[in-house]
Amino acid sequence: MEHKTHTIDATGKVLGRLATEIAILLRGKHKPSFQPNKDLGDFVIVQNVDKIRVTGKKMEKKKYYRHSEYMGGLKEISLKELFAKNPARVLKLAVLRMMPRNRLARQQIKRLKFE
Repeated sequence: MEHKTHTIDATGKVLGRLATEIAILLRGKHKPSFQPNKDLGDFVIVQNVDKIRVTGKKMEKKKYYRHSEYMGGLKEISLKELFAKNPARVLKLAVLRMMPRNRLARQQIKRLKFE
C-alpha cells in the first residue's frame, strides 16, 4: 500500500468545505479499494492556512471549549483568538472532528502537515 501526497492551497477556501476534503483524503475514501478498517489514506500538505475564509459571524460567535478536570476548570476561546494564535490548529480541529474517534483516525491525522 502506497501513500500518495496531496498538496492543497487553502487561499480563499471555506473552513468546513476544506476540512471535509482533507478528511476524505486522509481516510482514503476517494479510493475504490476503501475499507473502513484499513489505513489506505494519503498524506495531505496544506499551504496558506492563514488565508482560510469563514462564513457568517462564526469568527466572533464560535467558541472552542476544553476542561482541566478540576472544579470550575472550563476554558473557552473564540475562533477569532485561536485563529490569530494558530490558524493551523483551527483547521486541524475541524478535520479531527470529522473523523471517527478511534485508534485508526489518530494514526491517520498524523499525515496532515502544514506549510
